[in-house]
Amino acid sequence: MNILPLIAESTEELNAIFRDLHAHPEIGFTETRTSAIVADKLRDYGVDEVHTGLGKTGVVALIHGKKRGNRRVGLRADMDALPIHEVTGLDYASTNAGVMHACGHDGHTTMLLGAAKHLAATRDFDGTAVIVFQPAEEGLGGARQMLADGLFEQFPCDEIYGMHNYPNGEPGKVGICKGVAMAGAAFFDITVTGKGSHAARPSDGKDALIIAASLACELQTILSRNVPALDACVLSVTQMQAGVAYNVVPEVATLAGTVRYFKDGIYDLAATRMQAICDGFAIAHDVKITLELRNVFDVLINDDALSGAYLEAAADIVGADNIYEKAEPATGSEDFADMLKVVPGAYCVVGHAGTVPLHNPGFTLDPGILPVGASIMARVVEKRLPL
Repeated sequence: MNILPLIAESTEELNAIFRDLHAHPEIGFTETRTSAIVADKLRDYGVDEVHTGLGKTGVVALIHGKKRGNRRVGLRADMDALPIHEVTGLDYASTNAGVMHACGHDGHTTMLLGAAKHLAATRDFDGTAVIVFQPAEEGLGGARQMLADGLFEQFPCDEIYGMHNYPNGEPGKVGICKGVAMAGAAFFDITVTGKGSHAARPSDGKDALIIAASLACELQTILSRNVPALDACVLSVTQMQAGVAYNVVPEVATLAGTVRYFKDGIYDLAATRMQAICDGFAIAHDVKITLELRNVFDVLINDDALSGAYLEAAADIVGADNIYEKAEPATGSEDFADMLKVVPGAYCVVGHAGTVPLHNPGFTLDPGILPVGASIMARVVEKRLPL
């Protein structure tokens, strides 16, 4: 492992930042404490400009190289946590009840701060590094909010890079899936409004619960009977709410869930079929059914050439034996995809010693990858903006 010297010397500081952020997680668009720490650290590191408030709680910094060329390379990290109660037992576990960094964004933020410190101190590049700390990645549209606030109009980038930890038990293993790499995603809410009745006389009502349960099963036929066998799509009903009493047939039931896809045409097919099934159930059972379906993540597409450049930079840090460029596409989603629709770039994963999956209340990020990720991000700027 070839950790950049200044980052290696900063390992203790990076660990302290990470532990503090982990102990004080914040949900998307409320990352006021986190963004204040980020902005203060960036100023301490001597970056050229610090801008706050973009995308509500986002932070953007500029670092100019020794030569002031016109090219600009962006680096991005996410800052938000999840509404999960932590059960890791760590001595720096979350102090905010019901909120946890269960996806490692505290680590991503720390790694980008480490990269910024190195770049501001050394400036061994020709051009400008654009350092982007994004809020609200977890389905709340943080990237889209930053874009709507003029991210790339105010801070143009020629290319941009992101990174995610990967709890695969392989520390320092860096992978990229070139091309279509992560699924697009939509969230849906379905409301079935029937007619309530006494549970002893269900014939007097129109049972919204039973209709909703049948509807949840019927939605799965979209995958088995409408989506072509060689295309991928995931439709998961993840919530069902109905009823408040033992002796009342509920009048209203709700379903919620997500659709994941790799082609816009497949998403359009699923959306059309979902609406048709809901409409058909409404007619069949003489009830009202409403469907709200909203896209929250675009398909993440890595630029082939820039993916290769990212891996070359990573190889300088972790060695060529720890690089793999044929990672499988992931059905998970990532709103960095929205930035990649505007500016070409690439998104990699960095393995670490933990094996508890992401979004799990027992997830722990191995702090050993903090200097690794920081070094890779700094190195890609130096390689893409050579003196």
